[in-house]
Amino acid sequence: MSKAPAKKNDAIDLLDADHVAVKKLFTEFKKLCEEDAPADEKKALADKICMELTIHAEIEEQIFYPAARDAIEDDDLLNEAEVEHASAKDLIAQITEMSAEEELFDAKVTVLGEYIDHHVEEERNEMFTKARKSDMDLKGMVEELKTLKEELMANYEMPA
Repeated sequence: MSKAPAKKNDAIDLLDADHVAVKKLFTEFKKLCEEDAPADEKKALADKICMELTIHAEIEEQIFYPAARDAIEDDDLLNEAEVEHASAKDLIAQITEMSAEEELFDAKVTVLGEYIDHHVEEERNEMFTKARKSDMDLKGMVEELKTLKEELMANYEMPA
C-alpha cells in the first residue's frame, strides 16, 4: 500500500489542497445532476467551482508559474499549463454566463471537471515534481500565495 507523500506545508501543498477541494465540488455537482437537483442549486455550485478555479489560476499565474519558469527551465511544460488555464477560463466564462436550465450547462461543467483533472495530473506528476527538485523557495512562497488568494476572494464578484 502506497503512502501519501508527507505534507511539507509549502506552496505545492497549498496549491494541491485547492485541487482536492475543487475535485470534491465537481463530485458534488455530478451527484446533483444524477439526482436531477433544482437548477438554482446546480448554478450556485457551478458558480462556486468557477470562483475557486478562477482564483486558483490567478495565484498560480501571478506567483507560482513565474517562479517555476525561472527555476525548472521547462518552458514547454509551463506554456502548456498557461494554455490549459486559458481554455479553462473560456469554459468558466461560458458557464458563469449561462443559466443552469440551458441545454449544455451540465455538459460544460462536466467537461471543465475532466479538463481540470487532466491539468492537475500534469501539474502533480510533472511540474510539482520538478519544482520540488529545484531551488524554488516553496515554503517562502506560501504566505504570498495565501495573501493573494484572500485578497482575490474578498474582491471576487459572483456573476449576476
